Amino acid sequence: MGNHFITPKDRLSAPDGTGAASPRSRRLLRWGCAAGGCFAIVIAVAALGGCKRSEAEGRTPSAADAGVPVSVAEVQQRDVPVQLRAIGTVEAYRIVSIKSQVQGELTEICFNEGQYVNQGDVLFKIDARPYEVALRLAEATLAKDSALAKDAEAEAVWMKDLVGSEAAAQREGEKARAAADAAWAQVDADKAAVDNAKLDLEWCTIKAPFEGYTGSLMVHRGAILKSRETELISLNQVRPVYVTFSVPENQLGDIKANSAIGSLEVDATFPGEEEPPIRGTLSFLDNQADRTTGMIRLKGTFANEDKRLWPGQFVNVALTLAQEHGAVLVPTQAIQTGQKGQYVFVVKEDQTVEMRTVTPGREVDGWTVVGGGLEAGQTVVTDGQLRLVPGARIQQKNVPPASTQSATTKASS
Repeated sequence: MGNHFITPKDRLSAPDGTGAASPRSRRLLRWGCAAGGCFAIVIAVAALGGCKRSEAEGRTPSAADAGVPVSVAEVQQRDVPVQLRAIGTVEAYRIVSIKSQVQGELTEICFNEGQYVNQGDVLFKIDARPYEVALRLAEATLAKDSALAKDAEAEAVWMKDLVGSEAAAQREGEKARAAADAAWAQVDADKAAVDNAKLDLEWCTIKAPFEGYTGSLMVHRGAILKSRETELISLNQVRPVYVTFSVPENQLGDIKANSAIGSLEVDATFPGEEEPPIRGTLSFLDNQADRTTGMIRLKGTFANEDKRLWPGQFVNVALTLAQEHGAVLVPTQAIQTGQKGQYVFVVKEDQTVEMRTVTPGREVDGWTVVGGGLEAGQTVVTDGQLRLVPGARIQQKNVPPASTQSATTKASS
């Protein structure tokens, strides 16, 4: 027998040589084709993933080169006030409860509730007829007694001449003189009665003692008023006006020391309002501290020409004690807190950042005074710090707004 090699066709043929494949052979053939197909798919997926990974790796360097987008600001150096801050309450400069000085019927109300009135404006009128009659009666009595006093004076002079000529006794002359003096004393009393009647008549017209705002009416027209008992209305003076606030008693020494140098400024602002502060001066320091709270009460006086401050309002108060010269400031949002303390990211010339430890102090209008580690003119990151690490490259989203202000500050100094 010669050598016989089995070909794939022979393996799939029947033993009898007819060429028909057996079921087992057909199953093996299908399994081989399926395995080969899966292997081809795996190779294709791996190749596709490799292409995508290569594309991603190709884009990463360009994104890193662009830098992390951040907002920045410039470090400032300027004079800042040393202030004490508190919550204050606006109080009227003067509050008066107006009452009637005479008894009578209220006949006229000359204003509206809540109206602003000037000093001397007529507020109320009381029925003046009884007081007009009393004045005429007093004037008539004065006239009668004046005539009697003149007659008594003439008689006293005549008796004096008689006593001198020894035609009348000395005692008669003295009596005549006494009667004349008594008559003149009665004239003086009558004059006082006339003045009192005039005063009662004048009080029938009630005027504003100072300018201010009227409150709610306590009485109405036709009411019978009692002298010095019936309250008619309250009047509040709001030009000028007080702002009362309290500070810790341990600040008393600084307040007294600085107020001895000159008057201290007090600024008042409304919560949530961006208007310029209203400026006044410290005018009152209480003579004792509150034992329960450890606070001491102060008052600032404000001209309040525009009447922005209203009695009863709450305001934010800033008492300026002194000026700190040449302070270094950064925006408050630039300061971050880490494991080693508080720090800021400083932008270098190559647009990378470095971490700089700082010691923050007082906050002034959104800026914080720092004790060291920074210099005026340096640029710090104010937004986007969470994506930064030391040495990271940045891309500035804004122009530092403080640069213009810093230039203005330097120019003014």
